[in-house]
Amino acid sequence: MSLTLIQVPAVAASGGGGGSFETPTTAEFWQPLITFGGNENFAITRSSIVVLATAAVIGWFFVTTSGRLSLVPSRRQYYAEQAYDFVRNTIGRDVIGAKDFKPFVPLLLTLFSLILLNNVAGIIPFVQFPSSSRIAFPLVLTLIVYVVYNVTALKRKHGLIGYLKSLVPPGIPPGINILVFVIELATYFIIRPLTLALRLFGNMLAGHMLLLVFFLGAEYLLFTSPGLGMKGAGVVAFAGGVLMTFFELLIEVLQAFIFTMLAAVYIADAVSEHH
Repeated sequence: MSLTLIQVPAVAASGGGGGSFETPTTAEFWQPLITFGGNENFAITRSSIVVLATAAVIGWFFVTTSGRLSLVPSRRQYYAEQAYDFVRNTIGRDVIGAKDFKPFVPLLLTLFSLILLNNVAGIIPFVQFPSSSRIAFPLVLTLIVYVVYNVTALKRKHGLIGYLKSLVPPGIPPGINILVFVIELATYFIIRPLTLALRLFGNMLAGHMLLLVFFLGAEYLLFTSPGLGMKGAGVVAFAGGVLMTFFELLIEVLQAFIFTMLAAVYIADAVSEHH
């Protein structure tokens, strides 16, 4: 971890060279870099810089690669095609269906690429900050998916009345259908967007916090705590942090896939003729 960039007060100095370890808190994830009028609530934060930088990298990669396509693909073209084929076929076509998936491929590819690169930024040296650990980023992406699948459903279900009728499967006995309608209404308009955002946010926040604890604990044990035993524990903590970094990489990739897959599932539900 880049401890100097994270700026977490891991060690509180005390007399005799010792110190007490202070665990990192969620407050450390709010890192305003440029404030307006001295108010930190209106600021350009580290997470916003990471989002803008990753968006620029993704745009540059796909635009420059697609402008120089060849029958014998270069390494960049190969990676771009693999990413596109994965999202197009594995997520788009297989989930939404061969009839309706094509208009949604650009959205799904953008979601997958942006979330993946922003998640992986959490372990890239000198960046090491996953923007998904700030709730605003998952919320904005969820809002986009929410608007897309609801607007699509309104068009496919012939307006609001048809959309609302489709929430209740046919054959439900009277009385029970009201309960089913309320549950489905809450699912489509509240639970789905809420869980989609919180799943990504919670995993990235918890994973990054875990890495902070491992590496800051290792720093404290190695350089502040007296005794060979404590320093040995610091080596173990550092090794555990390295191991957890690889595990975190797996989680980051999975979360990008899960978010995009669920977006495709919701869109597939919107374009289907039946509930």
